[in-house]
Amino acid sequence: MPVALSKPPAVNPESPAPRRFLPSAPLRGRMRVPGDKSISHRSLMFGALAVGRSRISGLLEGEDVLATAAALRQMGATIARDGADWIVDGVGVGGFLQPQAALEMGNSGTSTRLLMGLVASQAITAVFTGDASLSRRPMNRVIAPLGLMGARFEPSPGGTLPLLLEGIEPAVPITYRLPVASAQVKSAVLLAGLNTPGITTVIEPVPTRDHTERMLAGFGAHLEVEDEGGERIIRISGQPELTPQTIDVPGDPSSAAFFAVAASIVPGSDLVIENVGLNPTRNGIFTVLRQMGASIEELSPRKVGGEPVADLRVRHAPLTGVEVDPALAPSMIDEFPVLFVAAALAQGRTVTRGLDELRVKESDRLAAMAAALTLAGARVEEREDGLVIDGTGGEPLAGIGPGGSPIATHLDHRIAMSMAVAGLASGGGVEVDDTRPIATSFPMFENLLDEITR
Repeated sequence: MPVALSKPPAVNPESPAPRRFLPSAPLRGRMRVPGDKSISHRSLMFGALAVGRSRISGLLEGEDVLATAAALRQMGATIARDGADWIVDGVGVGGFLQPQAALEMGNSGTSTRLLMGLVASQAITAVFTGDASLSRRPMNRVIAPLGLMGARFEPSPGGTLPLLLEGIEPAVPITYRLPVASAQVKSAVLLAGLNTPGITTVIEPVPTRDHTERMLAGFGAHLEVEDEGGERIIRISGQPELTPQTIDVPGDPSSAAFFAVAASIVPGSDLVIENVGLNPTRNGIFTVLRQMGASIEELSPRKVGGEPVADLRVRHAPLTGVEVDPALAPSMIDEFPVLFVAAALAQGRTVTRGLDELRVKESDRLAAMAAALTLAGARVEEREDGLVIDGTGGEPLAGIGPGGSPIATHLDHRIAMSMAVAGLASGGGVEVDDTRPIATSFPMFENLLDEITR
């Protein structure tokens, strides 16, 4: 049986790794970002549910994705590196084994919520634990629908980790309307529906990233997606046999966004970011940057594994503040921190609304970015559901001089990377208090940044 609930371990026991990011030379040349994190997670999970061997190239080898791999191994899947590729020998839908220890999720909310969906409809019990940051994040939005399917939960106070989940087989198919736009909640319900007799239905009032639907269909799941009355309805038939696949993971648009913003705000930049995934449910950041006047050209557009991909040529251009359409938020929710940096360097005012979801990410990203950008010299107003930023008109941010207070990243990788980008377009540089969290999603970020700003 799994271990008992216990207090989560502290994040990385070693000392913090602060760094000052200095004003940059133009960003030039060609670069490639790591594989898409969302697709990497799902490639491992769906490979583990297939009968036979899947091969994955371009997998993001960040801590979050490796946490998914470790958990799947504990439940019987065989996952190993083979040169530059990864091999997954699956156990089939409903074939997971009882884990003998807690499933340690580290900092990964995606791993936690999607794996909760997989466990919920199987006759096994699992304890989910995470680091201090993940253990503050609410899980009730996943607990609610999975509980309706028959799974039983014993979360920590407030619906957080550590959490015990007792799955049920057979689970009960449900029709569930998402109360908030969340690809993770949608995916958790669909994954639980894979091992549930009958048809499980998810209704999305606002479409969210659709990697789960695209990839499940590619693995052979029986899935129907249609639009009715402005809503997106996804139906999955339970208990299929999934077919192993060969997957080439495209570059992560969330990772590419940091370099696209950096090249947009540092004068003289002309940068090509290769092999970027441009799924329409994920490319909102590039849409908004173009609305602001960014020069982003798509080179060699193509399809890879059913996903649209292109090389992006980004050149410095003067940006203008905009009012961001809240309907775009689900397609760029993780990219708002770095968009706030672009807004801080734009001409005029940028207004964002409908971003309540950012309050419950790895940190309260609205409060954290408002404080960080203000400290770096930007003019920011924090509102309940968004930020209002009056930009510099292209003039460098004042930055933080030597001896000034470092930016508090709150153990949040996107805060750290966004403020690193802000430092490139500042007068005095910007120091962040800890770069260690960057390894959760983009281990090579600092090395790539150093290479293209030399």
